[in-house]
Amino acid sequence: MRLWTLGCAALALGAASVVHAQSTYEATITRTTYGIPHIEAATWEGVGYGVAYAYAQDNICMLAEEFATIAGERSLHFGPEGTSVLGFREVDNVTSDVFYRSQIDVEKLREGAAENQSAESAQLLQGYMAGYNRYLRDTGADGLPEACRGKAWVREITSIDLLRLNEKQMLLASSLALATGIANAAPPAEATANLDLKFPEKDEPTFGSNGWAFGSETTADGRGLVIGNPHFPWEGPARFWQMHVRGPDGYDVMGVGLAGTPIPTLGFNKDVAWTHTVTAARHFTVYALALSPEDPTVYLVDGEPVKMEAREVSVPMPDGAAPVVRTLYSTQFGPVVTVPGSGVQWSLRAAFALGDANAGNQRAIDAWLGIGKAASVGEIETAISETLGIPWVNTIAADRQGNALHADITAVPNVTTELVEECSTPFSGLVASLVTLLDGRRSECDWRTTDTSAPHAGLLPANEQASRTRKDYVTNSNDSYWISNASSRYKELSPILGAHSNQLTLRTRSNFLETELSLADAKMDHDRAKALVFGNESLGAAMVARPLVKMCEGAQGLEEACAALAGWDRKFESDSRGAYLFIKFWNVVRDRKDLWQIPFDAEKPLATPRRLVTEGVVAEELLEALAQAATDIETEGLALDAAWGDVQFRADGEERIAIHGGPGTAGVLNMQRSRPVAGGITPVHGSSYIQIVGFDDEGPVADAILSYSQSTNPASRHYADQTRNYAAKEWYRLPFSDAEIEAAKIGETLTLSE
Repeated sequence: MRLWTLGCAALALGAASVVHAQSTYEATITRTTYGIPHIEAATWEGVGYGVAYAYAQDNICMLAEEFATIAGERSLHFGPEGTSVLGFREVDNVTSDVFYRSQIDVEKLREGAAENQSAESAQLLQGYMAGYNRYLRDTGADGLPEACRGKAWVREITSIDLLRLNEKQMLLASSLALATGIANAAPPAEATANLDLKFPEKDEPTFGSNGWAFGSETTADGRGLVIGNPHFPWEGPARFWQMHVRGPDGYDVMGVGLAGTPIPTLGFNKDVAWTHTVTAARHFTVYALALSPEDPTVYLVDGEPVKMEAREVSVPMPDGAAPVVRTLYSTQFGPVVTVPGSGVQWSLRAAFALGDANAGNQRAIDAWLGIGKAASVGEIETAISETLGIPWVNTIAADRQGNALHADITAVPNVTTELVEECSTPFSGLVASLVTLLDGRRSECDWRTTDTSAPHAGLLPANEQASRTRKDYVTNSNDSYWISNASSRYKELSPILGAHSNQLTLRTRSNFLETELSLADAKMDHDRAKALVFGNESLGAAMVARPLVKMCEGAQGLEEACAALAGWDRKFESDSRGAYLFIKFWNVVRDRKDLWQIPFDAEKPLATPRRLVTEGVVAEELLEALAQAATDIETEGLALDAAWGDVQFRADGEERIAIHGGPGTAGVLNMQRSRPVAGGITPVHGSSYIQIVGFDDEGPVADAILSYSQSTNPASRHYADQTRNYAAKEWYRLPFSDAEIEAAKIGETLTLSE
């Protein structure tokens, strides 16, 4: 078995793997408080080996299911009528299987890995495969957690599984948002009823985050300090998992990664700390195609007909049933995509294709390796610029010298402002706020490939993207690159990087206002950082609640609702009463174009729009919305002034753990988005791994909380231990040095080798 898996790795990961095919895997795993593993190995193979084994100990069922998902086997194992999350949407298992089987080209990924991955990355993945399989052998089918014990979809993996997983993660906040439109695209003769699809609105819940880096001018000790507050799912393989990795050549990094990542992708070493926030840059473009009148699978480029590439996809079914077979089509620009709700459909005359800069991105691990080895923010910027491997996130970092970096440098198409203007279509302006739509009838409208400074053809060079280093601070809460410091703005860059001078979200405005207020009072340190990230203030409430209560005066039938709002502290703390009523109301009215007396002004982005309209038809409709919100809550059996922690909670068996934080759409920095459950709502997406990292003479000083804890196994003692910390705002000082690790050690060190 070992020789076979090593052979697969060599084929998939390039010549570098062949050199190490006979190497031995060795690693130690030491667990400290909250189950955090400290993995130490002398080789990169050993690092991957130890990380995979430790991850499987905590999350084997979730990761095994993910391998089945990306292999396009959900229908086979979980039934075609079941559902899964594809991108940010719940879809049927058949659609999920069709997408992964059609869009992940294993042969191309093998070729790309051999060409683009370093030997170190290849060795890490080879070791990860071996470590995962070792865990399955050690545990045996009967020793697995109940959720996956004896299940056919739990199997040993090959290098192909890791190639698939990497590709899925590269597309997560990229074209995977339109994955259903790819999986269901069919020529007009085969078209079925319109699908319930649309381009995702900018404020729809996707991945998000807040991130801050403070430099020497704004920190109490004159060294750099980072606050990382990524907003990621509480469920599924996109959960973060904590680890501390020591590897060859002094590599010593602590932080978190997603399922299948062999090193931390967000964290710190002794000299630098970094975090990521999902960027507003666009990592794909959509092309409008003109079709041949004789054949809707033939498109015209420069007047010449080009036949679409057809690919038949066969999805296996359970119990020996006949497979579901579909044919999908692709073009020189990428796969055909349909989004009927937006008019993006495949007709007899026109179709649309999607090109994603992160398709085939196998440079990410090398980018994060470079970041982890960095001794300054300058070296971090070099690592991400030379690889262009960071897929869809800003990088925010600080170093012990007191430098603060914001770099919106990712894998984006090489599409200049001029190209967008010259290649627009009559439809482009209508969707400009959502996607970049280009004219596919002309070859000159394809991505620019002549720039040799980019490490991969068709990518926008790093020197044309947004990056700056400051001594005061930089921050981002998922708005466009153009403002990362309240007193300074970037010049306008290519629209592929996001809008310039656009209206900011309430969460971004809250970020800047709260940050400036904190710094006006005193310089930043760990305690002030904790107060900033967990303040739970709502900018939306600060702007709306008081005038709304005043409007309530004398309104019949609203006495109880108005009293609940009047008594609310305008926060989303666990003991805040009235927060649920406000958010029910706010979700209905927040997108109204006539809500504010003073409109948005690009010269005053932090102060506008503002001043609630309190008269006329708008006022009447606002009170109607409040009345409806009160009725809805009463129907749910909850009190209008219920404590927020009684409404929003995570269940651990019979225990309800009160969860503070609230919707980012209400201007709450500590974002939590929840779904309805019996008796209230429970978090599904929001503050996840929160870290505050500074430096002293010895090394990093890091406080952290992982809101949903390390393990997805309800039987684990690390299933909800940090969740209780999060609920109580109890931070934990991460052990980094040998002495700190020994003092926090739980159990015996596990030594692995084969």
